[in-house]
Amino acid sequence: MVFTFAAAVLTTPSSAEPVLSHEAMTERLQACISCHGKEGRTINQEYLPRIAGKPAGYLFNQLMNFRDGRRKNNAVMTHLLQPLSDAYLREIAAYFSELEIPYPSPDVAKASTETLKLGESLVLRGDPARKLPACAACHGSPLTGVAPAIPGLLGLPTAYLSAQLGAWRAGQRHAQSPDCMGEMAKALSPQDVGAVTAWLSSQPVPSNSKPTASIAALGAPLPLRCGGVPQ
Repeated sequence: MVFTFAAAVLTTPSSAEPVLSHEAMTERLQACISCHGKEGRTINQEYLPRIAGKPAGYLFNQLMNFRDGRRKNNAVMTHLLQPLSDAYLREIAAYFSELEIPYPSPDVAKASTETLKLGESLVLRGDPARKLPACAACHGSPLTGVAPAIPGLLGLPTAYLSAQLGAWRAGQRHAQSPDCMGEMAKALSPQDVGAVTAWLSSQPVPSNSKPTASIAALGAPLPLRCGGVPQ
């Protein structure tokens, strides 16, 4: 995809500006919308994630990770965000987190029954023998994320999920230290990655797609410490 900076630029606010209205923020964030789609729906879900409705803390952390060089897999994002302050990144994150729009239908599962069963087991129960916690232990049993900073795992296609786990395994994607997802991704085999992403992408998003209200609502502490996630 060709991206023209002159045609879509994030307007940098001055420190004296008040918090903007929804309409004003929509106008200001044309650079985001040109790739992530109107209302953050995405224009290419295999490569560009939907950002509408994700927890504000998660979106803010990812914006910081791109700006500060922890995520190296998208030079466009890094270039756009480098001049922006933490305060402005929080405004962007809050704007997209408040958008509530329908999710697309899930992928049709193409993996074998055995692969899907492995994926379901790893996502919901983990693998105690390998000390692998379940995805649901952090992302919530509905897999819709946990406020304020843990994203949902449903509503994303296989290709995008695989690319992100691959980026962590290859050292192209990092989070604030301690990088729990980097640790988890490196512990997964290629077979595990294929199984987890195939099962997740084939699951429908529940009618209540909002993230779980808090980590306390999970009923147990997170199995790993994660940078950028209040615990």
